[in-house]
Amino acid sequence: MKRDKIGVGMIGAGFGKSAQIPGFKQCPDAEVIAICSSRLEKAEATAREFGIPRVFTDYREMVQLADLDLVSVVTPPYLHYPMVMAALEAKKHVLCEKPMAMNIEEAAEMYSKAEERRVIHCVDHELRFNPTRIRMKELIDNGYLGRLRHVTVMVSSPFNADPRGRPWGWWSQKDKGGGVLGATGSHYIDLLRWWFGEIRAVCGQLSTFVRERKLADSEEMWPVETDDTCAFLLEFATGAQGTVVSSSVAYHPQGSRVEAFGDEGTLILDAQERLWGAKRGESQLTEFTVPDPVASLEGVAKNVWAMSFVHLARHLVEAIKVGTGIPQAATFYDGMQCQQVMDAVRQSWQEQRWIEVEDIQP
Repeated sequence: MKRDKIGVGMIGAGFGKSAQIPGFKQCPDAEVIAICSSRLEKAEATAREFGIPRVFTDYREMVQLADLDLVSVVTPPYLHYPMVMAALEAKKHVLCEKPMAMNIEEAAEMYSKAEERRVIHCVDHELRFNPTRIRMKELIDNGYLGRLRHVTVMVSSPFNADPRGRPWGWWSQKDKGGGVLGATGSHYIDLLRWWFGEIRAVCGQLSTFVRERKLADSEEMWPVETDDTCAFLLEFATGAQGTVVSSSVAYHPQGSRVEAFGDEGTLILDAQERLWGAKRGESQLTEFTVPDPVASLEGVAKNVWAMSFVHLARHLVEAIKVGTGIPQAATFYDGMQCQQVMDAVRQSWQEQRWIEVEDIQP
């Protein structure tokens, strides 16, 4: 790169404001030079807070900036495809929020265009950069579990439990890409693929327990079209089994927990983000948790998402600087494969049967 810093442009001022902009602020070789939001006042407020020099309400204008290297798309899922394609047409590197797209057709086009443009492309599955989850992958790859038999994922949150708490919005709309399968299910589909390999079949159920939500600034209740709870069985290409349950309507939640059992050992990632393991024949679990150095940084929220994003941002900026890929990142190919699994879960629930997941070769 000829310039000293990588120019970053943000589309969206939600998660982009709470985690991504602070994350890029921790990268000495990057600068957020532009923010785009459909609401001018929101974009201007974010720009003032973080010292961002340029504000846009039209992403098509922003992606044409000559000093813009990386576009981060942090908007509801239904907007990902047009925004990412515009950035790729402008030959910018792209970071796209998950879920990558609304369906496999959109995801496949995004991947194909990114490869054609020869740019770096990532989906924001930042948990791949969490030090403890990296340690779990290292243990798995080094044979700690032996041959995986089954893995269980349980995620619980009160995010949508109160119908008068979180107001009705895009999250409640099917055609906007709302729902817990895309919001949290996609993260764990990606992690399971990263840890254990491709998923070849699924059988799923999507539920909506809170069927109405209050409109913002009103007492009127509107119907919810999307899932607030998802559960699915899966079969890996190796023959191992998996179970994923994710609920956003759980009072007194315990967070997330992953339990993986193989013929040679066990690994457990508990709700306190601690990693435990034992080999066959051992009676006590050993802790393998890796402290996250990002936890001591000022200006970064002390949660696993925001801290993990700092690591992702640093790797991404360095990759753009030197012109290489990021081995542990979720690329658009990974996003496409994740979309395949999510589409299959939805089809399974509609048709009440197991659905095979097509293996798309890169």
